[in-house]
Amino acid sequence: MLSRLQVRNYVLIDSLEIDFPEGLIIITGQTGAGKSILMGALGLVMGSKADASMLSEGADSCVVEAEFDVSPDDLLLKSVMDENDVEWDEGHLIVRRVVNRSGRSRAFVNDSPVSVQLLQDISSQLVDVHSQHQTLLLSDKGFQLDTLDYFADASSLCEECTVLWKRLGSMKHELSELDSRISRMAVEQDYNQAQFNQLEAASLREGELAELEEEQKQLANAEEIKTGLCSVEELFTSASSGGEVMSIDASLKEADKVLSRLSRFLPDAAALSERVDSCRREIDDILSEVVSLNSRIDLSQSRLQEVEDRMSMLYGLLHKHGCADEAELMALRDRLSDILYDSTHLEEKRNSLMKEIASVESQLKAKADILHEKRQAASVPFAEAMTGSIRNLELPYAVFEVELLPVSMNSKGYDSVQFRFSSTGRNAVDVARCASGGEMSRIMLALKAMRARYANMPTMVFDEIDTGVSGSVADRMGSMICDMGQFMQVFAITHLPQVAAKGNAHYLVAKDIDSAVSKAVTTIKKLSREERVLEVARMLSGSVLTDAAVANAKSLLES
Repeated sequence: MLSRLQVRNYVLIDSLEIDFPEGLIIITGQTGAGKSILMGALGLVMGSKADASMLSEGADSCVVEAEFDVSPDDLLLKSVMDENDVEWDEGHLIVRRVVNRSGRSRAFVNDSPVSVQLLQDISSQLVDVHSQHQTLLLSDKGFQLDTLDYFADASSLCEECTVLWKRLGSMKHELSELDSRISRMAVEQDYNQAQFNQLEAASLREGELAELEEEQKQLANAEEIKTGLCSVEELFTSASSGGEVMSIDASLKEADKVLSRLSRFLPDAAALSERVDSCRREIDDILSEVVSLNSRIDLSQSRLQEVEDRMSMLYGLLHKHGCADEAELMALRDRLSDILYDSTHLEEKRNSLMKEIASVESQLKAKADILHEKRQAASVPFAEAMTGSIRNLELPYAVFEVELLPVSMNSKGYDSVQFRFSSTGRNAVDVARCASGGEMSRIMLALKAMRARYANMPTMVFDEIDTGVSGSVADRMGSMICDMGQFMQVFAITHLPQVAAKGNAHYLVAKDIDSAVSKAVTTIKKLSREERVLEVARMLSGSVLTDAAVANAKSLLES
């Protein structure tokens, strides 16, 4: 229930803070007093659009704060708040909306900043506002179906259908995107496969081209290389000395022997002997490597052709794909492999998604079947209950009918509903085609009373729902609203004394002139028993109070 409302700098309201009790709360006031301003302030804290025109003249900001007490067992509201990291505080909620001079607003729930959308989601579970123009809902098929679902205790089942429908829509959107990707890939599939096959067949290896270039140089110049190595080997293995041929190794060995003998007489000869021996060993090692190189040199023209063919193929691939080296070619090959794998993977994913869609469609159909059965079973009792309520509002021959109509599967199943009405009991037609404003008000009140009973809404606001009715009909409407106040908090903004006399508490909205600043100011106050008698009498007789009006007011309040 709404336990407190505080408003500062909102249009004609400078400062207002008021507490509200449980039960039926009556709000009255002369036309133009500011009842609509009060409703606007409540609408603002419930998430309606904000703009700078809401600020009082000269104010930098306006603030509307509402305090609610709801059942700690309201799991649906608690889950919404928990999902958005808003403190639950055992069902005690302080909702605040601040609008600055630029028209921008901020919203808070229990001092946690929230989006306007979240504010609307939360407030929609706290307050149901019915204005005098809301009879337009009678033509809203969604409103009609929701009302039937509340009566049939099928709201949670309808929510399950909505969840499945949203999930199905998301999956179908994903499937559409998958199909588009697969279609694009199919166009490029053959090209990508050919490119990949060529690169895969090339057996690419990083650094191979440099190795081939080196080998090609050797093979192309193999004869010259081998001739040179042979001459070096010959130089190492023979030398000319006094007409005799002696190898370098033999010459150095002989020099070493001579120096060793001389070292007995010439000490420096020993060091020279060691150096000669070292040179001989190094030359032996060099000769060994020259021989090894010479043996490995291949004069094969077939190998040269193979190397040059391989190089030509690699150069061609580099040029074709605009790559700098083998590493880039290998990266391209891997990317093509991924693309080809993705194509296969996407097909598998699509098949899996199709199975999931079929499963969700089956679940949705099963839920929708149960929902249809519950709606069908509730249609007649609901129509009878509505007929009884409407006839109680002095339409003794009225009939109210409910017709379920098949439609394509949607978030609420595969049913549409049409409410039919006839004030004479014959030829019931679509309720939206009722011509009388009084009839529409009575039908709407009966529907709201029905929703209130089954929807578990903690607070309901009726803003002049009694428009177009008077006399005993107004009295019966007041009684119906009063009955609603027995199990929920109900605000009734009214011009009818018959309705005003039914409330547990009565508040008067008035417009006064603040002489200090010479401007109109809207105020609201709770009326005492005596003040309430006078206000009901005013509503009966107008500005001039008569004894008869006062007596009538007392009678209404005591009845």
